[in-house]
Amino acid sequence: MNFIKRAWLATKAKKGRTGLLILVTSAILIFVLAGLTIKNAADSAVKNAKKQAGATVTLSVNREAMMKAFKPDSENSSDSSSDTSATTSVDLTTAKSIAEKSDVASYLFTTTTTATAGDDITAISTSSTSSSSNESSNSTSQPAGPGMMASGDFTITGVNSTDKVSDFTSGTNKISKGTGITEDTADNSALISADLAKENNLSIGDSFTVKTTVNDTETSYTLKIVGIYDNSSTATTAQMMSNASNPQNNIYTNLTTANTMKGESDKLDSAIYTLSNPEKMDDFVKEVKSEIDTDSYSVTSSDEIYEQMLSPLNNISSIAQNIVILVAVAGAVILTLIVILSIRERRYEIGVLMSLGENRLKIIGQFFTELFMVTVVSLVIATVAGNFVGNALGNQLLSSSTQTQQTTKNDFPGGPGQETNSSNDDNKQNDSKPQNDKPSGGGFGNMMTMATSSSKEIDQLDIKLTGNDVAKLGGIALLISFISTILASIGIIRMKPKDILSSN
Repeated sequence: MNFIKRAWLATKAKKGRTGLLILVTSAILIFVLAGLTIKNAADSAVKNAKKQAGATVTLSVNREAMMKAFKPDSENSSDSSSDTSATTSVDLTTAKSIAEKSDVASYLFTTTTTATAGDDITAISTSSTSSSSNESSNSTSQPAGPGMMASGDFTITGVNSTDKVSDFTSGTNKISKGTGITEDTADNSALISADLAKENNLSIGDSFTVKTTVNDTETSYTLKIVGIYDNSSTATTAQMMSNASNPQNNIYTNLTTANTMKGESDKLDSAIYTLSNPEKMDDFVKEVKSEIDTDSYSVTSSDEIYEQMLSPLNNISSIAQNIVILVAVAGAVILTLIVILSIRERRYEIGVLMSLGENRLKIIGQFFTELFMVTVVSLVIATVAGNFVGNALGNQLLSSSTQTQQTTKNDFPGGPGQETNSSNDDNKQNDSKPQNDKPSGGGFGNMMTMATSSSKEIDQLDIKLTGNDVAKLGGIALLISFISTILASIGIIRMKPKDILSSN
């Protein structure tokens, strides 16, 4: 009798055994398929996130060299003549030459300073600063150093385009009247917050005066309002400590106006470049470093920050791969044990077939065919149920991993956990543009937020079953069935028919 026909008859005759095998095999394949779909979804999400978010590279002053220059070591304190040569700003010409590279999709140039209010405008004071507003108004209007709080009433943020500023790309700020700042914006033009405009009864076309003090010389500047923006952010505790740090008192101008107030020309605090191809970021960074003075400037890529942002997905991909391996191995062991018990019960049948001259390979082929039939049915069941299990398990893993990652971020001063997250409306990601987080009092704790502020958290995986997943599952199922059959058949097939029959 054909061994395939014998396999079919045996499968129908042993309904209990067949049902048990289908149940066990289905459970194994469901978890294998869930692991495959979760891994594919996580890998796809990482790839899409990097593609959509792009890659940013920041050119800024070498903070370490600058700090060392302004705070010399005690043994070198007697010789401070070299300290005055420390670079405190980025040269605009250097920044523009980098912006002209073919890999740069867009860029954001930023320079900031602080100013005090003139007689025709009043800054919005917070409860923590109202008592000291007079003191802040009389302070010198220079950017505070690292770790210091900004003085003055307003932060003057000079940019080449407000369309590239993260607060505007993320929706925290929205222009409600007039226009934003562009490269064509006239000097002494200002974009102010709606709250500041309402407080001072200002509208488009009105002018107001601010004052800055450079080298002990106070200068007044008249700014004309070209735009008003709504600000939906909530001031942090640190921002409540001074008027200039209050987001509502942030005034955007063009680069020339801000630099004039600082007493500088053609200088920047930082330049942030968004690359057209994230995969070329390492090469771009190396090329830029080879062209600049690395003792004066530092080049920071967002790759490490994006990796931290996407680490929950990378963790899930790794976990899913381990699930596939562990379940496949465990499944092979379990099926082997079940098949061994089944074959032991059929020793007499095996002995009769062998005594009639049946080829040992055909007997093994019968066992494999029986298990293959069970596997086909289990494969159908797993295909139907695996996608649901994968979605439930995958999103649960993502939720747990994201919470752990967020807790870790919150432990770092100035990290995202200390910012107000006002965008969690859907599960899709926004296209990311060059970002700029204005310094809160000149601090440098916002570097991580700069690269991620306009990217939403990925809080759900789009797990979908594909033909490739089913093909992989089928291959794994066949491999498990084959290994189980071979391992289970070794002990019986090696015996002689006489020994098998005599033992029954």
